[in-house]
Amino acid sequence: MGVHRQLKVLRHLRRPSDLFLALHIFLFAVGLPILLRLKLPRLATWLAPKNAPATPEPARIQKIVRYVDVVLQGGRPLVRPGCLTRALTLYYFLSRTGLDVELCFGMGNIGGTLVGHCWVVKNGEPFLEARDPRPLFTAIYCLPGERRSRGSDGHWTGGGPQSDAMSQHD
Repeated sequence: MGVHRQLKVLRHLRRPSDLFLALHIFLFAVGLPILLRLKLPRLATWLAPKNAPATPEPARIQKIVRYVDVVLQGGRPLVRPGCLTRALTLYYFLSRTGLDVELCFGMGNIGGTLVGHCWVVKNGEPFLEARDPRPLFTAIYCLPGERRSRGSDGHWTGGGPQSDAMSQHD
């Protein structure tokens, strides 16, 4: 992303809350290589929202998606490009808005090479993907792993990370 385009994006950050959100997304994306050193169950616990609004705000969701894409394009070399950074960042921020999303890690044989992919799922379907990854990649681990519900206090209940996706694709 050129400097001119980055400055254009910065003009949209008129409110301090917008600047804070963009900075929070940037810092999260920069810190992902450190987080990815955690074992998957521990990472899942850290990524899971503790509290989330019962009803997600569509404008907030759109803003998060836009800022994540801007950070991925303009944050190089500090932000690693790719599906892993994008999906983890989207999952982290979208789940905190109250959006019921999952994070899937998959593997596929592409041209004789084992390749991994990571994507966000909403209502059982890939979310914000240019094309459906499921024909090429078998989900091997999904967070939260099974449907959870939000209690009356806003906390998530039930379901922890499990790799039950393997049995769904056998």
